[in-house]
Amino acid sequence: MLVYLQAIGSGPEKSKFERIFALYQGRMYHTAYQILRNRQDAEDAVHQALLAIAKNISKVSDPECTKTLSYIVTITENKAIDMYRSRRRRSALPLDETMGISCPMPDGAVARAIVGLPARYRQLILLKYAEGYTNDELAAMLGLSYSGVCSLDQRAKQKLQELLKEEGIDI
Repeated sequence: MLVYLQAIGSGPEKSKFERIFALYQGRMYHTAYQILRNRQDAEDAVHQALLAIAKNISKVSDPECTKTLSYIVTITENKAIDMYRSRRRRSALPLDETMGISCPMPDGAVARAIVGLPARYRQLILLKYAEGYTNDELAAMLGLSYSGVCSLDQRAKQKLQELLKEEGIDI
């Protein structure tokens, strides 16, 4: 509770937040759990929602009105949906420390070319184009700068194009 109260300025707003917390904490958890179906993730979503509410407590006029309830439920739903989307995108990526990234590949020249890439290039291509990671996320994951990821991506695509040319596919 102290974490949330530190984000709030004045005394009346702190008491307003405490009232909101007491009234709606259970409903917020239930809302998040209905979306995420995981206790820990639901608690994390409620935490994120409470932080957002604490930052915007001045927008709440009366803690006990239906407008406030709608506001709180909407914030909680949005935080839970964001977590669900993030979890769904990340959980599709099985990592094996010895083999690198495994990804179901269709048969064909493109698949053979991707398999023929050096490991670092193959890793970047699969993470970015098969799994949908952004350059910022890849920079953090791979320990590179944003421009380093852009350069690696460019080199990987160039190498893939060369391998496809060898397979008889001109791009």
